[in-house]
Amino acid sequence: MPDTHLTPGANLLPGYSTAPRIAVLIPCYNEEVAVPRVVTAFRAALPGATVYVYDNNSKDGTVAAARAAGAVVRTEALQGKGHVVRRMFADIEADAYVLVDGDDTYDASAAPEMLRLLFGQRLDMVTGVRRTPQEIAAAAYRPGHQLGNAVLTGMVRWVFGDRISDMLSGYRVFSRRFVKSFPALAAGFETETEFTVHALELKLPVGEVASTYKERPAGSTSKLNTYRDGFRILRTIVTLVQRERPLMFFSAAGAVLLLLAVLLAVPLLQTFLATGLVPRLPTAVLATGLVLLSFLSFVCGLILDTVTRGRQEAKRVAYLSLPAPDFEEGA
Repeated sequence: MPDTHLTPGANLLPGYSTAPRIAVLIPCYNEEVAVPRVVTAFRAALPGATVYVYDNNSKDGTVAAARAAGAVVRTEALQGKGHVVRRMFADIEADAYVLVDGDDTYDASAAPEMLRLLFGQRLDMVTGVRRTPQEIAAAAYRPGHQLGNAVLTGMVRWVFGDRISDMLSGYRVFSRRFVKSFPALAAGFETETEFTVHALELKLPVGEVASTYKERPAGSTSKLNTYRDGFRILRTIVTLVQRERPLMFFSAAGAVLLLLAVLLAVPLLQTFLATGLVPRLPTAVLATGLVLLSFLSFVCGLILDTVTRGRQEAKRVAYLSLPAPDFEEGA
């Protein structure tokens, strides 16, 4: 059923002849200090939007603070941002969705521009690319996080396409057809990786808008663990490559196995050509086994590539079954 909290007909984007329904989605865990500021900022930037805060088992006063700031507050018991995003996407009906973290690090004033880009160019995802002022860069966006983001984003760009510049941004605007056809499988912070790969893999129209990224407010602490969550994101990327690019993945594995086999077999072949004997039979058996495994890996890649093609077609059909954003800008 459509969500009754959404306000139809609100004039959210000046210049448009019809007004889309906008939902602002804020996943939260222990953000009592920051979430009121986020809710207030987005209510000011998008006056007719409905702001939802989904609490993820907070131990502080997040729920009361969000409700007092004017948000519609709901809960998700499964711990992890990915679980919260999946629940929000399933529950809420809207024409466009603004997803933002509840830590007050993203600039709400960029949201109208992101929405105008989404509707004006009929996009499915617009990412708020983080830009940090030099004077607060060290505190707001630590060099280690910047390096990790650059490396992980570079990996995804190399495999899936060079159309994104900030894969791990938590500030996104989505069309309804993206949200309702997105198979949210992630449990934690790796959900941003899923957004990006889903859009790139299906060749969906995407865009980016530069947005100021600032330091958390005093008294608010980050839930991100640099090494643990970085490893989880890296593991997600590898899993998605194996799932969405199986021929590439298993061909690479097969090539490594074949190279090892050749390295083991060359000395044996030299000895055989010189003496007619194979003195190291176990090594010869191992080399033969590695060659067989390399060809088996390649065949698995071919088979799974066909399966993946069928899955992509099914996801594309699900995506096309939903209407495109169609809000014309007035004269």
